[in-house]
Amino acid sequence: MVAMANTIQEMETIIFEKKGKIGLLTLNRPSKLNTINDRMLDEMYACLTELDKDSDVRVIIIKGAGRAFCAGHDLSPREEPFTTVLDWREHARHDSRMLFAIWNCKKPVISQIHGYCMGGGCDLAAVCDFTIAAESTIIGKPEIQFNSAAPFGITRYVMGMKQVKSFLLTGKRLTAAEAERFGLVTTVVPDDRLDEEVMALAKKLVKIPVPAMRLNKEAINRCYEMAGFINSIHYGENIFSMVLMSETPESARFIEIANEEGLPAAFKWRDAQFVGDFE
Repeated sequence: MVAMANTIQEMETIIFEKKGKIGLLTLNRPSKLNTINDRMLDEMYACLTELDKDSDVRVIIIKGAGRAFCAGHDLSPREEPFTTVLDWREHARHDSRMLFAIWNCKKPVISQIHGYCMGGGCDLAAVCDFTIAAESTIIGKPEIQFNSAAPFGITRYVMGMKQVKSFLLTGKRLTAAEAERFGLVTTVVPDDRLDEEVMALAKKLVKIPVPAMRLNKEAINRCYEMAGFINSIHYGENIFSMVLMSETPESARFIEIANEEGLPAAFKWRDAQFVGDFE
């Protein structure tokens, strides 16, 4: 496949661009803070698969349109709600398919994060080879606070044990600087230099000989896989499914408020239970 320079294709949820040897994927649901739905998972997977096969593209950048990178998964009610552990597990594996496409991609992948990087958006940023954050970014996995779990357990591998327990078992939010200290972010840059710094890194990576980049990334990833990375991810999918099917007063109240008053009200209620706890 031959890559065309400076081409743009806009899908329903993704803007897919090729600029010379750089591929750019922009999450494009700005009114929903780029929350991830099934269509986005499919379109991201299709774009990543195409870019991985494109011999002219050497680096991939993933970013978000509007005021956030990604606020997590879209929690809007489904036409056909999930009612079994198997339903939730298939949902988790649908998510994992896209994230594994990044993990297995032969090219380096950079996540460019700003605004909010929460829940599934945090997993998306973490699985990329480099994560460059604007200094005002807020990063978190708040889903534990309304009886959920991380379906793709990448943070257990990029953070130290004490840090990941502090992060995942409290639902605390991190500043970009804290996330950098925890190992979740590669570099923090001033907000007004985010595009410039990410593009500078991409141009540097473009110059690395293809065999060296491909084989060195493969070697690093295989070390984690030999230590059980893939089995751990699939185990996490099962835990996610079981947690989601465990009824609790907190989750019941969250869903009740969401159904009666909408998701913003449900999030406001949830956050009020923890306000000030982790400041």
